[in-house]
Amino acid sequence: MALTPTEKRAGSDEAFLREVDDAVRASDLSNFWTRYGRWLLAIVVSGLLAFGGWIFYQQQQQAAADRQSEEFVDAMDKLRAGQDKEARAKLATLAKAEQPGYRAMAQLVEANLLGEDGKTKEAIAIYAKVAGDSSLPQTFRDLALIRQTSAEFDTLAPQAVVDRLKPLATPGHAWFGSAGELTALAYLKMGKENLAGPIFAQIAKQEGLPPTLRSRAQQMAGALGIDTVQVDEKRNAATKAGETAANGE
Repeated sequence: MALTPTEKRAGSDEAFLREVDDAVRASDLSNFWTRYGRWLLAIVVSGLLAFGGWIFYQQQQQAAADRQSEEFVDAMDKLRAGQDKEARAKLATLAKAEQPGYRAMAQLVEANLLGEDGKTKEAIAIYAKVAGDSSLPQTFRDLALIRQTSAEFDTLAPQAVVDRLKPLATPGHAWFGSAGELTALAYLKMGKENLAGPIFAQIAKQEGLPPTLRSRAQQMAGALGIDTVQVDEKRNAATKAGETAANGE
């Protein structure tokens, strides 16, 4: 079917408009690239360089951690072999390492060795340093605080011991055994046997703690008139009674 002159002109106009539109878009794109192309390219290249740098940094960090792990194991092996001088030299280096975990462990071992040598003040100074270092994992800081308190126990006021270890002397806390025992002993020094006894009993009943610590706590609780076995039986009976009441039996 033949197109009328009007239809031909309309089709021609439409094609012309599309060509103009395409030309305008191409011109806009060309102008945009001329004005901003270099900046965009710089941004893309900078991003790629930053990403590559981050990957390299991660690899370097992992490699450094692996080396420090080997150095720490070697230092411990040398200590067991009686090579104290070589071991302490390695520990001194690790104590300044960037990796916080191995830095903390090296410092704690250093402090323990100083304590064994009778250099209590130097040991306490290192424990205090680790405990106050916010860049270290909390577990190591808590352990350092306990070791510091233990080393200072005879010279600290009992209430200072209680206040210092209060956050850690809580049943279920990772360091409850050690912190709880020191807290209970501090209460005994204050003559507060009514507060010391229950803590010893809780330590004796908490599974996962060293058997020697639990046994010692059980003996202390018994000496203070608390039968931990009897306490457990009463608690279990109370629990069963509560469950029965809840079930409406």
